[in-house]
Amino acid sequence: MNGFEKRAAQIKLKIMKTTMEMLKSCEPKRLRIADIAKEAGVSQVTIYNYFGSKEALLGESFKDFIEKAIREFEDYIHGEHSLKEIIEYIMTMERETYSSLSPTTVKELMIEDQDMFHYLEERYTNDVLPLMVKMVEDGKARGEISNKVSTKGILSFMGMYMRSSGEMLDEASKQEDIDAFLEEAIHLFFYGICGREQE
Repeated sequence: MNGFEKRAAQIKLKIMKTTMEMLKSCEPKRLRIADIAKEAGVSQVTIYNYFGSKEALLGESFKDFIEKAIREFEDYIHGEHSLKEIIEYIMTMERETYSSLSPTTVKELMIEDQDMFHYLEERYTNDVLPLMVKMVEDGKARGEISNKVSTKGILSFMGMYMRSSGEMLDEASKQEDIDAFLEEAIHLFFYGICGREQE
């Protein structure tokens, strides 16, 4: 990459980072190219030259956000972490996402945009799901997961749990001690309402 290409990549990254930052306080439909340009310190023409449209900018910015999250998750999975630590990490990431992006913004970017929805499905199937399988199988090998349940069953249960994470995090935000509430949620995930299984 020569100097011009490197500078162009830096400008493009700055625009995308600015866009994601602005989405924390502004819904996608209300966000304007003029506002992004002003905040990023570039011209509107520059943004259109790099992205073509606001929709393309939002899509590319959100994809970059997702790609970084997947890479960080992959790095964490391949580290020396217990299953409980990995689940806590996943919930922390969910909490940070929902605290920075409103449910309306997430819905508009992830569900209502069909291209983005299909992209996320593909990334989940090809990249996230294999990592989840590795997490479960490593947990079984370390004796952290009961052999009474299959990998498929565990992944289905985790999927149900994660799909309700938005509601759970909304409930957590109403608590006096959010960390204690999430710790209880993690405990319930692993041990249910009857407590830790006796060895």
